[in-house]
Amino acid sequence: MKAAVDLLVERLDGLVPGTAVVLGSGLGGLVDEVADPVRLPYADLPGFPQSGVTGHAGELVAGSFSGTPVLMLAGRAHYYEHGNAAAMRPALETLAGIGIKRLVLTNAAGSLDPDMPPGSVMLITDHINFSGTNPLFGEPSDRRFVGLTEAYDADMRAALENAAEATGTPLKKGVYMWFSGPSFETPAEIRMARVLGADAVGMSTVPEVILARFLGMRVAACSVITNLAAGMTGQELSHQETKDMAPLGGARLAAVLRRAIGDFQ
Repeated sequence: MKAAVDLLVERLDGLVPGTAVVLGSGLGGLVDEVADPVRLPYADLPGFPQSGVTGHAGELVAGSFSGTPVLMLAGRAHYYEHGNAAAMRPALETLAGIGIKRLVLTNAAGSLDPDMPPGSVMLITDHINFSGTNPLFGEPSDRRFVGLTEAYDADMRAALENAAEATGTPLKKGVYMWFSGPSFETPAEIRMARVLGADAVGMSTVPEVILARFLGMRVAACSVITNLAAGMTGQELSHQETKDMAPLGGARLAAVLRRAIGDFQ
């Protein structure tokens, strides 16, 4: 990813962000709060994926956020778009190449807990990869055997919890289960997920966690809850519901990120 790294370093012009944030559904507007922004469409960065999902802009924005140098990725590529779990690898390799040490991932997810309704924010403490695939398939080196016992960094999680308390933002904690998508889960799959220990389900994030740990970055992640999962309400699920509900939880998560971003060490 040398070409992308060189271009980004040139455009950043001395800005050295230590933290990057991947903005999922409902959080894309956060890039408008970046001061003195450097904006680059993914199409201008060699190897960066093109997302075909509505609500994912496909733009890199770097600058100062709440007084801290930061880089934001507005949008991601999903496994279900291409059948490639490593679709975000070039982008994350580029971030590692410019010196990003910490990665915050956000997503929209379905809740398995009636006490965690739409509009809630969940801090991910662990995940279950139920997709049957892995972004490190085909990696030839022994580095592919990535340890995930502490996939989600304890210090970064503590900073997010402290920020939530300081801003009066309710913050749930739980386990995220990755389904491949793009179809939503069945009620039977949701019952299974609950038995296996999941608190929320979604179609992203886990491959990025694995790739980021492979690349030596520390990781934290949060889900914006957009719906109760299949079979819990008697209603059919839809992507429109995700787009409609994501901004509610997104505003809460944005408040937490504004407070926490400068506390990541």
